[in-house]
Amino acid sequence: MSDVVENVKDAPDGFFKDDFVLRGNGEQTKIDSNFASMGYWKEVRARFLANKGAVVSLAVILLIVLFAFAGPKMTEYTYSTQNLSQKNYAPRIPGFDDMPVFNGNEKLNMTTGSKIINGYKKNGDTGVYYWFGSDVLGRDLWTRTWMGTRVSLYIAVVAVLIDVIIGLSYGLISGYFGGPVDSAMQRFAEIVNGIPRLVIVTLLMLVLKPGIATIIFALMITEWIGMSRIARAEMLNLKEREYVLASRTLGASSFSIIFHEILPNIIGQIITQTMFSIPTAIFTEAFLSFVGLGIPVPQCSLGSLISDAFNSFTTHSYQIVPPILILALLMLCFNMLADGLREALDPKMKDM
Repeated sequence: MSDVVENVKDAPDGFFKDDFVLRGNGEQTKIDSNFASMGYWKEVRARFLANKGAVVSLAVILLIVLFAFAGPKMTEYTYSTQNLSQKNYAPRIPGFDDMPVFNGNEKLNMTTGSKIINGYKKNGDTGVYYWFGSDVLGRDLWTRTWMGTRVSLYIAVVAVLIDVIIGLSYGLISGYFGGPVDSAMQRFAEIVNGIPRLVIVTLLMLVLKPGIATIIFALMITEWIGMSRIARAEMLNLKEREYVLASRTLGASSFSIIFHEILPNIIGQIITQTMFSIPTAIFTEAFLSFVGLGIPVPQCSLGSLISDAFNSFTTHSYQIVPPILILALLMLCFNMLADGLREALDPKMKDM
């Protein structure tokens, strides 16, 4: 015991050199990657990529967009070219002539029984191919389907972007000023939202010519309500925060506080709501075109293609399959993508 006490007295500050070891080894001091510091957007990307359903949905949407622009150029037909001698041809793809499907054969159900016919062989058009078949006017359904997809996506995206600008500005201003301003703006929004969309579109058709611009205008009138409500709710939640009060104390203008302080903090909710709004706009456009209030012929959209093919559904059911399938994929994938973005952008849902 006395030897230990004596050694401690001889050591400087009461410690020996080998009492502590400097951890200079890089392998020993490596930071655990599971708990490493990560930026917000990097963490958002990691959470999004971990959601396989959202990633697959994004890939499908990009594939459909690619075909919407490249598909009409992949054949020699145009979306408006008619050939009555080649009407109601079943789908036929090169290389599938001897296969059970896509060989041009069509099964017709008649009162006397079913019958297999091949319009290509019947009319001697053995060198003709319609990948999705042809309609009652002899137009190529492949070209018309992808052209209609392009038109539907264009209408939906443009209408949603306009609605985001209007609804975002309306909701932020209403929530920021509050009081009589908020009350008056919300009553106006309730009146606009209470008018049926079909009534608005019908009245617009009486004043304006049917077309893409009219449909976009009709969607623009009512679709901004949802975005304005989300923006107003976020504004009411954030406008009393410390950083907003600090900016107001330092003399920042209302415009600066709304669009420079509040808006960047709700970008996640905006992106999510935008993704949810796109399928709604696509479905609304398809519905309007289906009931005859869409774009005029020979232009086409997914809704007008479904409407045209519906009349021949009992005899030539293949004509309605491509537009319905693409419309269903767009609706499903955009909703799954929006759900994945909501989980990735909202830190509160990280561990849910």
